[in-house]
Amino acid sequence: MTELLSRIFIKNRDRVQDPRVRSAYGTLVSITGIVLNLILFVAKFLVGTLFGSVSITADAVNNLSDAGSQIVSLISFRIAAKPADREHPFGHARIEYVSSMIVSFLILLIGVELLRESVTKIFSPQLPERSWVAVAVLGGSILVKLWLGLFNLRIGKRIDSSVMRATAADSLSDVVSTSAVLICTLILLLFPESNLNLDAYVGVGVAILILVAGVKILLETKNSILGEAPSDEIVKQITALVESTPGALGIHDLTVHNYGPGHVIAALHVEVDGKVNVFESHDMIDNIERTLRREYGIEATIHMDPIVTNDALLNALRPQVEAAVRSIDDRLRIHDFRFVSGSTHSNLIFDVAVPFEVALSDDEINRAIADKISRLDPSYFTVVTVDRE
Repeated sequence: MTELLSRIFIKNRDRVQDPRVRSAYGTLVSITGIVLNLILFVAKFLVGTLFGSVSITADAVNNLSDAGSQIVSLISFRIAAKPADREHPFGHARIEYVSSMIVSFLILLIGVELLRESVTKIFSPQLPERSWVAVAVLGGSILVKLWLGLFNLRIGKRIDSSVMRATAADSLSDVVSTSAVLICTLILLLFPESNLNLDAYVGVGVAILILVAGVKILLETKNSILGEAPSDEIVKQITALVESTPGALGIHDLTVHNYGPGHVIAALHVEVDGKVNVFESHDMIDNIERTLRREYGIEATIHMDPIVTNDALLNALRPQVEAAVRSIDDRLRIHDFRFVSGSTHSNLIFDVAVPFEVALSDDEINRAIADKISRLDPSYFTVVTVDRE
């Protein structure tokens, strides 16, 4: 069904990096979700009201909040498709992250209200009427929400949409909560002599599931808004391209900024042989930038680092310095290594890449390196720049 709808409604459906194609996918999924959730809301609300079931009514209100979330998603995709302008030079794609956070707040609000109502019903019990109509409506709702969740999940992965993944998680959690309501309704039907107030307790369970889903979406979206480390896939793609390019001798200081799906900006340093013609090296750097833009949709700015490759003293000294630095912590790596000889002392100038997991402070690392290098030769002084990564 997903492929069929995509073929019918999405022009150039495979060009998922195109903002217009992403907007078309967002419109298709959002309108589908709005229509289906409104239908489920009306059906469940009528059944819950007619038969006095707080759990079914709670499930109905949850569907109404899902329809509202899809409206937020629809608006966000329209805004995200807008081109960059003077006020937003990196485009508007991050609006999806804001929308995901709004969706999470709506889910949390609904969850709190449903929890309050269900707890009230526990202390003021009102047993619902028993009806097979409710079973039919709930069963149909489970099938619809299951399909809707998988629909959002597949399209969300295809176009890398956080708001769709959030909606998919919400829909699949609805499957669990509605299943609980269905089981409660079946128990009341199959055991008519039972006076257990299951309805209110299941309402509490549904509310808790809704709250958990809301918190999960909120935490995931928070990382995207604050900025997070690039995915291993992006790092591997960039590193593999640089390492496979003739003339590129190394890569370091890689920074990746995510301005929303399809809007990735990277900065990195590429080492080149200092004796090679600067125009040749610059042309090689340009080719890497064009390839990243064309094949991966990454706008990259590359700093060219010329290094000495055929100096005997430097080639012999660097492995010793690397070993000394790794003896402090095996996760430390050096780059931009230079050696400036003097009459009274010599300077070893380099950067050291330090993972955030290393507990030592920058000053402690500098002191430890200076101590290790002085043991190699007391005339060696270190000028070290610590790069946290």
